[in-house]
Amino acid sequence: MSDGGSLVPGGVVGDGRYRLTAQFGVDQRINAHLWRAQDGQLRRDVALTLLVGDPGDAQACAAARRTLERAAHAAALTHPGKTRVLDVLGQGSGIGAGEGLIGIIVADWTPGTDLVDLIAEHPLPPAVAARLLEPLAAATELAHHTGLVLGVDHPQRIRVTPDGALRLAFPGPSAEASLQDDVRGLGAILYLLLTGRWPLRGGPAGVPTAPVNPDGSVVAPRALFPYIPHELSAAALRCLSGDAIGGIQTSAGLIRVLDRVKALEEETQQLQAITDDEPDYEDDGTVWTTRRPSNDRAKRRKLAIGVTALAVATVGVLAWVGMQLISFFGDTAPSAGGPTVVATAPAGDNGGAPPPQAGDPIQSAGVRVFNLPGKGTPDNAKRANRAVDGDPKTAWKTDVYKEQFPALKPGVGIMASFAEPVTFAEVVIDSPSDGTVIEIRTAPTDRPGSLDETKVIGKSEPLKAGQTKIQLAKAEPTQHLLIWITTLGEGNVSELTDVSFVRAR
Repeated sequence: MSDGGSLVPGGVVGDGRYRLTAQFGVDQRINAHLWRAQDGQLRRDVALTLLVGDPGDAQACAAARRTLERAAHAAALTHPGKTRVLDVLGQGSGIGAGEGLIGIIVADWTPGTDLVDLIAEHPLPPAVAARLLEPLAAATELAHHTGLVLGVDHPQRIRVTPDGALRLAFPGPSAEASLQDDVRGLGAILYLLLTGRWPLRGGPAGVPTAPVNPDGSVVAPRALFPYIPHELSAAALRCLSGDAIGGIQTSAGLIRVLDRVKALEEETQQLQAITDDEPDYEDDGTVWTTRRPSNDRAKRRKLAIGVTALAVATVGVLAWVGMQLISFFGDTAPSAGGPTVVATAPAGDNGGAPPPQAGDPIQSAGVRVFNLPGKGTPDNAKRANRAVDGDPKTAWKTDVYKEQFPALKPGVGIMASFAEPVTFAEVVIDSPSDGTVIEIRTAPTDRPGSLDETKVIGKSEPLKAGQTKIQLAKAEPTQHLLIWITTLGEGNVSELTDVSFVRAR
């Protein structure tokens, strides 16, 4: 029974006290099986880390005892980024004969959803990833100050709480784990949040492994998804590199990076909130006006920054995470006959879940206004996301030009990036701007240096107000699609209310 084959929903462990209800993963490195169970004495749900092994294997039992000791020492540590350890059970102290177990760690159950489930469909926006990770990093830093290793180096041990934070839900570091392994684990989790790939050995079977460079190093997150900020991409790699030159060696170092990313996002949110309050004719990014803000407006900007800073950023992130959590299977208790878990497998893994279907709409992972180098500033850069937010009440529009394209520039557009290469069938444009002409182009990156680096795969007739479907020629899968306006609408301005993308059949 050392393989854990007897552990099934409805079974009992811990001398009959804990009834297993649903399995949430296996850390194969130490043969730890992660279960939700019901405490038959206290009538509450708990998280069990079950160390499976042969009681006659002296080496395995010694390693299990070290893991139990580490978990017991961490029981006194209280932090929102880790669950509370309730009990540890070893041979002769709570483990029944014949259970096939050499250790049990009992912890409070963490409501919410699995980390792996959260990123199954697509990676997270960088700012959301940074905010989710911070409480776990802070818990790790607190543990390290007292010399404790937490064991945050396996994604199935981590859950996402309903209020949008990562928490170590299944404690139990391996006997050999070091403080540096915790830092590597934080970097690996950040990498997973940003890319949907796991960069360390011993990850879950259903999660794709991170690609590597010819020298064996892990490919940078930004190389996979160019919209990821350089500092966040570099932080993940520096944590993974450990004590190498330039590596991040403490969780405090990672927290400083996360704080900087948060501050930048808050500043962006503040500016977005202020811009939203400006009249349309003063949209930022316009090339063709010399109007300066009045003193009254300058005062109002300062006041708005002070008042909306934390509220705007926090509410936005929590709302996003809340919607993600609602879409998963939630936290309902399984029936007596065993659990039913519904999840979406990552790309490339069947996992029992249906793959994306041909003809389905696909959501972009990020958008930006694209302007050719040397052709002025991007038009209304802070409002690019309005073109793909699905809200008919919001829109992105170009600046108002004195002359029609290509007199002043060859065009302007929206560059959409996706979490993985996709073959597209059509792009659907909703616009009120009669006469606008649009090309759909594939691009090798989100910042090509010229139009020669892109390829036209579709072109519209002059738009009529309303919805227009642009059929696309068959092309290689791409992660970057450019909606390129070559002719402006009436009044030499074009507005995009909504742009949606359809996967090829």
